[in-house]
Amino acid sequence: MTDEKLDQILKQALAPEISDNEIRIHKRRKGKMSKFGKIGKCVAAVVAAAVIGIGGFGYFNPVLAAKIPLIGKIFERVEDDAIYSGDYTDKKTVLTNEDSAGNLDTSDYIVSDKGITLTVSEAYCDGYSIFLTVNIESEDADFTHIPKHYTGMKVADNRTAAGFYIDGTWSVDGGSPELLRNTFDGEVIDSHTFAGMLKIDLAEKQTGSGELNLNINGLGYDDDRMLDGGEISASHWTDGSWNIAIVFAVNNTDVKTIEVGEKKGNITLEDVVVSPYQVIVHATTPGEQRELTDDRREKLLSKDPDMTDAEMYELLGWSYEPCYTICFNQDGEQLYSDMEMAGRAVFAVQGKEIKTLYVYIFDNLDDWSLMEQEGMNSGAADRAVISKEIHIA
Repeated sequence: MTDEKLDQILKQALAPEISDNEIRIHKRRKGKMSKFGKIGKCVAAVVAAAVIGIGGFGYFNPVLAAKIPLIGKIFERVEDDAIYSGDYTDKKTVLTNEDSAGNLDTSDYIVSDKGITLTVSEAYCDGYSIFLTVNIESEDADFTHIPKHYTGMKVADNRTAAGFYIDGTWSVDGGSPELLRNTFDGEVIDSHTFAGMLKIDLAEKQTGSGELNLNINGLGYDDDRMLDGGEISASHWTDGSWNIAIVFAVNNTDVKTIEVGEKKGNITLEDVVVSPYQVIVHATTPGEQRELTDDRREKLLSKDPDMTDAEMYELLGWSYEPCYTICFNQDGEQLYSDMEMAGRAVFAVQGKEIKTLYVYIFDNLDDWSLMEQEGMNSGAADRAVISKEIHIA
């Protein structure tokens, strides 16, 4: 996608709330995130992020936190404004607790390096993703200048969260390492403390318990005092080693899988998964039979950080036929499109009631973008390769 097209989509989605300067900053920030491996595998993910308006620049002055227990209650603190929002009270597992004096009852989930301490607090797994809460502390930092980004569909939703970059790998039960691609969504508690939520999408569906190994080798955050500079992304970056093992168990309460198996053209809508916090649409195309490994993708991105998946497939001489997915519920509310990669599109529920899903899958990016802007009644709906009404039992 050209810069001009990205500008147009941003302005249509957010005008007049976002300025040309903020659009330029967003594109620089996107490039940096791509370099660190934080962008999804499909170009549609980049467009989705642009349409929903990652930005929220400006000075942020949080109220210094009173000394009340935070560890063990981070979901409660950030769950309203994180992308994967919702009530985690009855779903989460508390890994580390804190009493009123700030004393922790275990050191199993605490790691420190380079003056930065990470405390993993809570976990939830729906079988497809692991949601973690983590407390980050650094005596030498000033987190109060971390800008917020939008986490709702539109600026008018008034939903924002602070973000923290993370670099490294993860694996489950000794499997092959995968790149950490997401950032923390959370809240600056005070100048030295950040509390956030991290979502890790599993390579394969889990059905029981397991052990997640996080091998973090870098942490960083933006600084709103550098908005006029040429590069703000991860302007405060620290290389180090924060390795931790986290035992988790799958909680399949309220997780439903609806088999579809509909094929039209070159696209097959396999199934749809609805969990309390996300909707996953599994769709395949012939060009996705040969998927890029994280290792190969990382090597290609090291040569050109802006290389798209389509360009990688072309360079490798492989077939590549991407698809672009959008979802609405029975009330015509569009679900937050967070990520689309080969075979899987992921949407945040964000507290919306889901009795019926309307799934539209396109093979044309422009048609997808038009429906993203115009909503469920867009004329682009007629050009979807697959349009499916799915009732959730």
